[in-house]
Amino acid sequence: MLNAETYVTEDKGLSGKIRTKYEDFYVEEIPENLPSGTGPNTWIFIEKIGRNTLDVVLDIAKEMHINRKRTGFAGMKDKAAVTRQWLCVSNIEPEELPDLEEKLYNVKVLKIMKNEKKLRIGQLVGNKFRILIRDSEDPKQDAETAGRILDQLVQNGVPNYYGWQRFGKNRPNTHKVGEALVHNDIKGAVDSYIGNPYEKEKDHIKEARALYDIGEFEEAYQSMPSGMRYEKMMLRELMKQQRKRGKLDEEAYKISLESLPKPLKRMFVHAYQSYLFNKAVSERTKMGIDRYVEGDIVIDNEEHLIHEFEEEDINEKIRNFQAHQTAPLYGTKVPLAGAEVGKMEQKVLDEEGIKLEDFECPKTPRLGSHGLRRAIRFKIWDVKAECTDEGVMVEFSIPKGCYATAVIREIMKEDVY
Repeated sequence: MLNAETYVTEDKGLSGKIRTKYEDFYVEEIPENLPSGTGPNTWIFIEKIGRNTLDVVLDIAKEMHINRKRTGFAGMKDKAAVTRQWLCVSNIEPEELPDLEEKLYNVKVLKIMKNEKKLRIGQLVGNKFRILIRDSEDPKQDAETAGRILDQLVQNGVPNYYGWQRFGKNRPNTHKVGEALVHNDIKGAVDSYIGNPYEKEKDHIKEARALYDIGEFEEAYQSMPSGMRYEKMMLRELMKQQRKRGKLDEEAYKISLESLPKPLKRMFVHAYQSYLFNKAVSERTKMGIDRYVEGDIVIDNEEHLIHEFEEEDINEKIRNFQAHQTAPLYGTKVPLAGAEVGKMEQKVLDEEGIKLEDFECPKTPRLGSHGLRRAIRFKIWDVKAECTDEGVMVEFSIPKGCYATAVIREIMKEDVY
């Protein structure tokens, strides 16, 4: 996990592999509410494999010839997994849906129901996971070790790191696009997203990005596979602006950036904030994940700041997961901690050569961020570890917005995706 350096459990990690097959990594949403069966909006419960949520939603909008804004989902789900989640299409009857299972690649439609309300981002309690670790040295013993680690995490919490999904595993680049935006470098952001080939990418993708880097836009566009839909979207707009203007100025690059779907555009600066957050969590966790440290900014389960408290009382609430120490998702209005914790948080900024006000992103203000405080750990429940014929199977549930790989990282004591 990018910028994640600290573990909170002491058992030696398991050897082995995860995600050998998509079926080895299963996740299902725990929704806030289930659809009622009546209302103007249609909710669709799907199972997808090897696909990300936004791509499926875009495909549904395309098949139905509707604006993407009429579709909704509660959370982005892993691509390299089997995942189940609810989607929503607003102001439509179930009978008006096309045969989505026939139209959509690697998607099963499990249930269709009507509901009064639309489905919005964040409307879920959490996610439950079932993950298989293959090829460990001693599956029976390793299952016992995994069980001990899970019990410790139930007791003390899991470091709330952002996983590789936030940045990209073979191409950990999203945060670099966000960094360019924070520095008001629009061209740099576009160049970083479309060009800038990474070593672990496939050769034909690296070649397409390299063509972009040397200014061969048409050749780059033709070389890009369909899976690079967002790069092609931006590059198509760039070429259009070049023909229209006779040159590529900053406004042309800004228009190219604006051509992307809003959820994707918003992810860039968020990814950079996540990159910095992981560093702050690594440093803060070294001071103790299950106790208050002088200067900590603490929140409750509704993410409200707790302003006044006695140290003994707040430690009791932290142990019971009624209060949580925080680290900053840096932004223009985020408060920094005090004492030694605050010095650490400021050091993270200083090492990046940025200030809080830089997150205003004046050239792309809609992509800027005020920032907020986020818990440095999360609760885990319904844990289980067992030895199976195929390896060590671990199960657990975690809150929304948290990453299962933060749990698996503690079990395996290595970087995992």
